[in-house]
Amino acid sequence: MRIGMLTGGGDCPGLNAVIAAAVKKGIQHHADEFVGFLEGWRGVLENKTMPLTLAAVDGIILTGGTILHSSRTNVRKIEGGIQKCVETLKANKIDAIIALGGDDTQSVTQALIEAGVPGIGVPKTIDNDLFGTDACFGFDTAVMIATEAIGRLHTTADAHNRVIVCEVMGRDAGWIALTAGVAGNAHVVLVPERPIDLDHVCALLKYNYDHGKHYGIVVVAEGAKLPEGQVIKGSKLDSFGHAMLSGIAEILAQKIEEKTGYETRSVNLGHTQRGGTPTAYDRMLATRYGLAAIDLVHKGEFGRMVVLKGTEIKSITIAEAVSQNRRLDDSFLEILKGLQPTV
Repeated sequence: MRIGMLTGGGDCPGLNAVIAAAVKKGIQHHADEFVGFLEGWRGVLENKTMPLTLAAVDGIILTGGTILHSSRTNVRKIEGGIQKCVETLKANKIDAIIALGGDDTQSVTQALIEAGVPGIGVPKTIDNDLFGTDACFGFDTAVMIATEAIGRLHTTADAHNRVIVCEVMGRDAGWIALTAGVAGNAHVVLVPERPIDLDHVCALLKYNYDHGKHYGIVVVAEGAKLPEGQVIKGSKLDSFGHAMLSGIAEILAQKIEEKTGYETRSVNLGHTQRGGTPTAYDRMLATRYGLAAIDLVHKGEFGRMVVLKGTEIKSITIAEAVSQNRRLDDSFLEILKGLQPTV
């Protein structure tokens, strides 16, 4: 078979491991040919390609980013976009397409499937909020990076008797904030699933200062809502209608300092969470996804996305995967309550 592959949306560690695994199994076990479309769905629209050979993928499991590059291109918003993609795939004699991406990328995959293109999805989101899977590759790496950063903030906050508010990724779900916050021993963790209670935040910090620890670490997801219900976002929208979120930590730091009198600073970890070498866990998970994607192709089970359920790789329909976000439920939020003092 002649199989196309692409990576869409934000990059994350582990993309190259998926590509390498799929190509290796496809070529070595099925004599497949692979065409990589560059820059996500833009590459399909504009017919930008590269051959994916065994030599091309050798050793890329060790690296972050994606050798196929990426973009946030919403084909559905471009007049005639879906038909143009179908024509490009036909021109390249593609028998099936494997798309690596989150709900936005997979919504385009689903549209192409409905247009008759045999497609398979592989879940990719640094936020770990894609519905139907217990884990997305890249999340573990992001958490490790954030946890290390939070650990470093403890010493400088302690040295200056400061509060430091650390902003991490998480548009609609607080998986990174919760996991890195707990692992990094943050005193306060704020997530999009619950509006910020500024009085409670300040009471927790005051508890620290009253009990001999004259500093505080607050971890906040970029999509957390201020007491007024406001999400801090920029004026520009991407092609999927999402505003860039950034700045909640800075605003929150100002409010904490005004309310408590404690000197407060903010740090935004930003794209450092996406960069660099993936962890061993992410390399293994991504590899399993890549192998499973090829298996689905050769079983003819199109319109599905590979997922992790417990420790097993399964699959669900792409339509189900993009139907909603996977958010923190009460059982995870109870972790925070159990670790924090009653104030």
